[in-house]
Amino acid sequence: MEQLIPTINKLQDVFNTVGREYIQLPQIVVTGTQSSGKSSVLESLVGRDFLPRGTGIVTRRPLILQLIHTDPDSEGGEVEYGKFLHLGDQRFTDFLEIRDEIQRETDRVSGTNKGISSEPISLKIFSPHVLNLTLVDTPGITKVPIGDQPADIEKQMRELVLSYTKNPNCLILAVSPANQDLATSEALKLAKYVDSQGNRTLCVCTKLDLMDRGTDAMDALMGRVVPVKLGIIGVVNRSQHDINSNKPIQTAIKDEMLFFQRKYPSLVGKCGTIYLARVLNKLLIHHIKECLPELKTRINVMIAQYQTVLATYGEPVDEKGPQLLQTITKFASTYCDTIEGTAKDIQTAELCGGARICYIFHETFGRTLSSVDPLEGLSTTDILTAIRNATGPRPALFVPEIAFELLVKRQIQRLQDPSVRCVELVYDELQRIIQHCGRHIRDLNRFVKLHDKIVEVVTALLRTRLQPTNQMVEHLISIELAYINTNHPDFIGGATVVSDWMQRETNQRRRNRQHVGEGKAGGEKDKDKKSLVKPDSAVTSSGFWLFGGRGGRKDDSAAVAESEAEEDKDYDAPMMKSSSVDTPVERGWSFVNHTDVPLAGAQDLTSKQKMEVELIEGLIKSYFQIVKKNIQDSVPKAVMHFLVNHVKQKIQSELVGALYKVIMLSSSFWLFLLLYTIGCGLV
Repeated sequence: MEQLIPTINKLQDVFNTVGREYIQLPQIVVTGTQSSGKSSVLESLVGRDFLPRGTGIVTRRPLILQLIHTDPDSEGGEVEYGKFLHLGDQRFTDFLEIRDEIQRETDRVSGTNKGISSEPISLKIFSPHVLNLTLVDTPGITKVPIGDQPADIEKQMRELVLSYTKNPNCLILAVSPANQDLATSEALKLAKYVDSQGNRTLCVCTKLDLMDRGTDAMDALMGRVVPVKLGIIGVVNRSQHDINSNKPIQTAIKDEMLFFQRKYPSLVGKCGTIYLARVLNKLLIHHIKECLPELKTRINVMIAQYQTVLATYGEPVDEKGPQLLQTITKFASTYCDTIEGTAKDIQTAELCGGARICYIFHETFGRTLSSVDPLEGLSTTDILTAIRNATGPRPALFVPEIAFELLVKRQIQRLQDPSVRCVELVYDELQRIIQHCGRHIRDLNRFVKLHDKIVEVVTALLRTRLQPTNQMVEHLISIELAYINTNHPDFIGGATVVSDWMQRETNQRRRNRQHVGEGKAGGEKDKDKKSLVKPDSAVTSSGFWLFGGRGGRKDDSAAVAESEAEEDKDYDAPMMKSSSVDTPVERGWSFVNHTDVPLAGAQDLTSKQKMEVELIEGLIKSYFQIVKKNIQDSVPKAVMHFLVNHVKQKIQSELVGALYKVIMLSSSFWLFLLLYTIGCGLV
């Protein structure tokens, strides 16, 4: 049974090395307020001065102290020494050096200005004068922050202590000074919080020699003040004067026994440091025995779990170079096959790889472009304002072509955001393919760091191609904006728009005539014929008869001008009505805001204005559809060329170039690498 504690210590070392405690191990946690005598109790148990000393808070990191008894009759068994877990097998035979190392390690993590840390220091002490024990010395409980301590130091200190004492397999050694009432002990209060039944709590009463004259701690030691199931043990530590004068601990222990014989003769056999060490050793062994069945079951379950995980890693790799190249090649081919749709593991639950990219091109991107309204954000006022601004100071005889170009470019620009979004969606899918391939390649599950490095390299490759692809897509929009091709074979032209408008006007007038008398209908019929003859003659001309007569005949232009003479008057009438014979200066108008141009409302539009608005709208719709078809066709091609196909071509070479830089390959493997590369068609 004496090997129980060393075995638990080995498990403790393993968990401290991996940085995580998977099993709650039996140990003794020492708690108490600041300057309650915890460090002195530990030094008395060891029989050596090895803990930092000073005023205020000294223990600022938890100290896991493992006391290991050595056989004095064995070779080197009489030598006392210490070993730190973070320093490996380095031995410290000088206990003053152990004190200095604890101080250095504390300052390294917690700083030099009273800061605290929950990261523990692990120390083993081998000595023939100690009993096998595992203790955790926690920082003293304090309430007022000093130095670099945070404002909530009391809360943090409490949580730190509770993180150890809430372990149901630990024993709690609550240290309380005898010159304070045990009923107000913070150590016993914290112990009561996690151990309400008191089955794990042992109290140590220190500073019995500092009590006021005429008082004693008999009631406290007998458990009459605060009952403790495991008992209350009194000890007498060295005073500060004894420490300063380097009084040996062995001498202090002898003086301690004399003190109890003189002051508490009835409790001599149940008090003192030697008795405390025996009790702690006996309690710890007994506690380990109680926890042992559960610990054994838990350890066996963990062994089975990790053996299964270990089996998935396969056999050890003797030749790292060939294995690395094989894994890289397999990942690159799986990545490309997933894009092409020829991978072995085809998804049935959702679209993946090339199928999703196709869906993005033809469904997501296509639907987005189809939902874009050619005239969205373009009002009648905007169109009329553009026409007037394009004519300058001269009255408009024809609809200026520059107004159409200005407005259609504004609408074409709206296609850029959906196009860039299409690039982002494809980029995200290429990122998803990386994770998909990583899950289906067994070697990458074995080598986690290699998997992370491959993900990093391929992600960097995708990132380098994202900007050129976005630039190309933006260039496609800029190309459409650079030249408005009104001679495109699919462009309807102004003549068709005007003809359609005339037909709608004729149909509307026919419907109106059904609601009036025959005589009045006859008069309106003559009027309608007169209004339709001249425009129809203009419609027969080719090109834009309204765009400055370009592409039309001279006679047609003259006819149009004559036919619209009266309508020009109506066109200008609303403008004139809003003004007066008074000059702007006489009316006090300001010329600062040039955008306040009076325009007729939709209900006040003249026949000519309506025709011009519908003409521009029809032309914008027609040309916008041409550009939309071009963008819907060219953006997927650009994404495939600049992003998808480029990644497929470069992925293996990028992985080989990046990963082999960090591996020292033997000269014999270089020949294998060259032959393998030639066989794969890489060179």
